[in-house]
Amino acid sequence: MAPVRAEPFNDSSALIDFVINQGNGVKGLSEMGLKALPRQYIQPLEERMCMINIKAQESIPIIDMSNPNDPEVVKLICEAASKWGFFQIINHDVPIEVLENVKYATYKFFGLPAEVKNKYSKEHSSSNNVRFGTSFTPQAEKALEWKDYLSLFYVSEEEASALWPLACREQVLDYMRKSEVVIKQLLKMLMKGLNVNEIDETKESLLMGSMRTNLNYYPKCPNPELTVGVGRHSDVSTLTILLQDEIGGLFVRENNGDNWIHVPPIKGSLVINVGDALQIMSNGKYKSVEHRVVANGYNNRISVPIFVNPRPSDMIGPLPELIKDGEKPIYKQVLYSDYVKHFFRKGHDGKKTIAFAEL
Repeated sequence: MAPVRAEPFNDSSALIDFVINQGNGVKGLSEMGLKALPRQYIQPLEERMCMINIKAQESIPIIDMSNPNDPEVVKLICEAASKWGFFQIINHDVPIEVLENVKYATYKFFGLPAEVKNKYSKEHSSSNNVRFGTSFTPQAEKALEWKDYLSLFYVSEEEASALWPLACREQVLDYMRKSEVVIKQLLKMLMKGLNVNEIDETKESLLMGSMRTNLNYYPKCPNPELTVGVGRHSDVSTLTILLQDEIGGLFVRENNGDNWIHVPPIKGSLVINVGDALQIMSNGKYKSVEHRVVANGYNNRISVPIFVNPRPSDMIGPLPELIKDGEKPIYKQVLYSDYVKHFFRKGHDGKKTIAFAEL
């Protein structure tokens, strides 16, 4: 039988129907054996990896968390958050089997038939808190991204038990529970670096009042050099805790530069990055940094980020402790849900979202 080519999808409505409406995602496209990338996924030249400078010898910091109370560890974490916005942690408190289980569960969910996954799509899901989708914001993007995802917004154990897919529910809940210890350790250290020595209930709720976990699936791609797994963006979270598999493909922009640095997979490690909410709350001391994911022509790749966020109803702005001594605020107070809506209203566009909060 002759190989199927990209031609069936010259018509955008046929592609949208297959990928989005029928729930096949890009996984479905990948499994058709296309020899050429459908044009809807071809990125503008300036967004392709061939156009960027990669600093092969550079690396984001790798920090040993085996003694989280060591002042030297606190110093390294705070320096990494202000200089790089990204770092990897090893010897943390999340057991390796928890990480392996959630990776397995991710493959299990994406291995389900399209009609089963499609029950969780925007059109069919019984809750906005459970969403199966593809790309980023297909209706707002000039070119689509080569990624499928399941997004799980945590409200309560009861809701998760009732609504989250059985294929991954327990593993994701366990990953979130076990990660909470590490999240609290990191936030305590980062607050210390801002001379905020007390995290009371109100502050804890502001920093980590809501959490979302995404299961990301990047299938093998024809012509990976023409598209992206995820376009340039910074996260809108306080912190993001990322589990990546052994394939690699995450690149981080060097702060204040045009160079990009690969984040190599390290077994058992977690990649931590500062989100826009923490950049705003720290009045610019900690930096949320642009990152992107390349498409891959040889392997399927998965990643599982936990986005640690304020609650949607929270007002975020520079922490009062930072501006009480006359430090000039560079961000205004914004409603967090408004900030997030602004982010999702458009395609990925680097660091532009932060302008929404600038004074």
